[in-house]
Amino acid sequence: MVEEAKLDSKSKSIPNENLRFGERALSAGGAAFLSAVIVNPLDVVKTRLQAQAAGVPYQGSCRLGCFDTNSSQVVHGLRSNSAPGMCRITGSASVCSDNQYKGTLDVFYKIIRQEGFSRLWRGTNASLALAIPTVGIYMPCYDYFRNIMEEFTTEKSPTLTIYVPLVAGTIARSLACISCYPVELARTRMQAFKGTQRDVKLPGVWKTLVDVVNPVKGSNNGYRMLWTGLGAQLARDVPFSAICWSILEPTRRSIQSAMGEEPGAGSIIGANFTAGFVAGAVAAAATCPLDVAKTRRQIEKNTDRAMTMTTRQTLAEIWRDGGIRGMFSGAGARVGRAGPSVAIVVSFYEVVKYGLHNFHQQ
Repeated sequence: MVEEAKLDSKSKSIPNENLRFGERALSAGGAAFLSAVIVNPLDVVKTRLQAQAAGVPYQGSCRLGCFDTNSSQVVHGLRSNSAPGMCRITGSASVCSDNQYKGTLDVFYKIIRQEGFSRLWRGTNASLALAIPTVGIYMPCYDYFRNIMEEFTTEKSPTLTIYVPLVAGTIARSLACISCYPVELARTRMQAFKGTQRDVKLPGVWKTLVDVVNPVKGSNNGYRMLWTGLGAQLARDVPFSAICWSILEPTRRSIQSAMGEEPGAGSIIGANFTAGFVAGAVAAAATCPLDVAKTRRQIEKNTDRAMTMTTRQTLAEIWRDGGIRGMFSGAGARVGRAGPSVAIVVSFYEVVKYGLHNFHQQ
């Protein structure tokens, strides 16, 4: 009777653990598609704010200041055409006015006014190319590892069960991140750099990756450039996933227990959306400095510098240039994006799994 009660309790929270991996991946892919399209504008805004703090010069009648690496004096000019080691642009030294972004709403306004409304969805094709396989790997793997580890810890060491979401989320996210990283690099670059003319078609995913591989003719780094910033990506995504699932799992189970009923589509959506929104927002805020470091490493166009940068050095540079404000550049847009994004992905994924489970029961 005790074993039956255990199985019944587990089946109420996870009634679909008998689904095949392909069905889980299909559910996750649909969730990723919906989320990527809805929250892409906030992703663009966040990336622009972080790129500006890193010194990306947005075209217009303005000049950006930069620090000479051998002194603390501000000099004027742009890094992109300077000799290596000569100067590095910093957001704090900017002398722009009209083209400098002042906050989340200001980015929205200036992108729409200067580039057109559709530019808010810049990089959506890369987001879809990234999100569908990434979430298609991430969510099913998380389910798989969580179910195995929960079963093991429940029998062998019940006190460790509370750490299962953290470990399962960390492993699943690492696998997904490493598998699809080059597309993430392309997406960040596509969103960070502003087009000079409203009607000119900007480079797509493939052209962006080709430019990354061959920034300068004769370069010997080649395809290694596709993986620059991977360490920063893992440094951001692994803690994000660990924090997110550590909050999400107990929160949604508490909500489902409070509802006191057999899970239905409505209760599954409500519990997962609420828990996902809270968990995503908290995890995004906590890992914002790591996200800023990731963006800065991915948009670096100096090949030699890009190959030698480390996440620790990048964080120290961000702190030196902008202090606490620099570390949390784009935090509002990041939190505003992550909360709905996690909520949409998790609730859609779980309700589709629920539907597939019921379909198999017929």
